[in-house]
Amino acid sequence: MVRRPILLNVLVQQRQLMRYGMFRAAYENAAKKVDRELIGTAPSRAQLHRWISGGLKRLPHTDHCRVLQRMFPGWTADQLFAPCPDDLLSAEPAPPATEGQAARTPPVTRREAAPAHRLVEVDARSGPGLPLADVAAVFTTRAEFTYAMPPQAMFDDAKEIRAAGLSLNLLCQQYPDQRLRLLLENGARLECLFLDPDGDAIQAREREEGYTDHFLTTLTKLNIEVLSRVRDRLPAEARDRLSLAVYDETIRFGIVLIDGTTCVMQPYLPQARGVDSPTFLLHRDPDTAGLYNTFEQIYSELSERSRPV
Repeated sequence: MVRRPILLNVLVQQRQLMRYGMFRAAYENAAKKVDRELIGTAPSRAQLHRWISGGLKRLPHTDHCRVLQRMFPGWTADQLFAPCPDDLLSAEPAPPATEGQAARTPPVTRREAAPAHRLVEVDARSGPGLPLADVAAVFTTRAEFTYAMPPQAMFDDAKEIRAAGLSLNLLCQQYPDQRLRLLLENGARLECLFLDPDGDAIQAREREEGYTDHFLTTLTKLNIEVLSRVRDRLPAEARDRLSLAVYDETIRFGIVLIDGTTCVMQPYLPQARGVDSPTFLLHRDPDTAGLYNTFEQIYSELSERSRPV
């Protein structure tokens, strides 16, 4: 007789969080919203396996339960660690929506339990000398990354966002103006570095991607105008919290740094649109000289060479 899976196991599959790196990223985001003191308390890989296997004799620590209830609103900790209800097993309806994510992410069926977005999980124990301990996940495309990690989930509670890239669509096209304005009015700081729409580098990139209608130039100008309009509508005391700048040099990476702890990094590949390029999710590890520090330094040097607009 096959043992019925616990509810947490089914919900984790529906959220496409079976890979440890993805679960950890979602857990840390929820922990930040419950209590910033809980940041960094995600369960280990072994703990997560014990949680979803259904073999626990008692509930996890209270703080873990608080975070799990935030991740899966509408369910209590007792329900999460109890056998999954029949209706969820048979029909697999969408579970209660998590803020900004579940409403956008359709559930996967039991036959599709493996993530559909081809996420590659990186083991922190890759070996001595390899600075990969802070790599949480790798997505084959940026589209798959935003499907699994909507901008609202990353930005809504941020205190500092630093972004550098080409047109910065993640912030300018995929994150609503009113949310961004509220974020800045509440004290958050945002620094954006765009590829100069009047420079030589963006023209080279347009040729590389095969555009003949100045599409990237037009899009970048539009996005700068979007953020300029947001800045103009801020209260006077908040306008300095939003800074815009441009740079004119070969574009290599798109980098978004959030609160000094999370980095979304994307390389720009030859003849490939940004949305089709791999995306890396990094979580800063204070005990490891990992990749987060590398890309923060790249961002800082680029910022120093940019000019404000």
